Amino acid sequence: MVGYLFAGQGSQYVGMGKDLWDCSPYAKAAFEKANKVLGFSISDLCFNGPLEELTKTNNCQPAIVAMSIACWLAYLDKKPQVSGYIAGLSLGEYSALVAAGALNFEDAIYLVHRRGQFMEEEAAAHPGKMLSVIGLDLVKVKEICAEVKAEVANINCPGQVVISGSAESIVRAQVLAKEKGAKLAVILEVSGAFHSSFMQGACLKLARELENIKISPPKFPVICNVTGKPVLTAQEIKQNLIQQVSASVLWEDSMKFILSKNVTTFFEFGPGKVLKGLMRRIDNNAQVVNIEKKADIESI
Repeated sequence: MVGYLFAGQGSQYVGMGKDLWDCSPYAKAAFEKANKVLGFSISDLCFNGPLEELTKTNNCQPAIVAMSIACWLAYLDKKPQVSGYIAGLSLGEYSALVAAGALNFEDAIYLVHRRGQFMEEEAAAHPGKMLSVIGLDLVKVKEICAEVKAEVANINCPGQVVISGSAESIVRAQVLAKEKGAKLAVILEVSGAFHSSFMQGACLKLARELENIKISPPKFPVICNVTGKPVLTAQEIKQNLIQQVSASVLWEDSMKFILSKNVTTFFEFGPGKVLKGLMRRIDNNAQVVNIEKKADIESI
């Protein structure tokens, strides 16, 4: 058994996917399908930028899903027999569901584009910020959140927690985190307080979109961000995708669940090596192989 991991928002960069487009007809087809769904060239944005346009949430989300599934399809061309556990970091859960056969790729591209729009709308209507706290245990981070009225957004790995809240609460949390001994407390360059109650309106809008989307039971276990446990039914998947926008991302719990199944080898699909870095902090004995570029496919 192996683990398959899919990248989340923030890992994007200009040029991502270009050499896969050039070397894999399956990867190229994924980008072309995404372009058709969106009505504009997300592939051109991935390959050529500009970065400020690629980074916009409503562009970034379909770009990363398109890139991640391009990597997955290029991998399947070399390794058609797959089985194991799948998880994706926040946005990456959509890629994971596509890989597990639970969600149609075109539907996923449509959904994450809309999801990004809804999140941007809520960020404009209810401004907020996010703070990454490094080197402080979760209990102390939760104490800070209670004091400043912020919320835990991501539990990424031991000693790395992200919180969301109003600009005022995040500035206060940054000061308190440093006072309590955090190695780093960095306000993130994001447009809103994601994975918090600030996104409740986006949940409602996404729920309406999901009413018209067909979801199938996954072919193998998808570990859900909201619970850190497998989702098994279509209804569970829909409910978790809705909750996910405003709920904490339990990535550390998700990885510990997969590791508890004696999985020691993981493949990370999509741009960057964020998940490999997090795994190093969760279990340094686990091996994570990145599938991102032509050379990665050739080395399988």
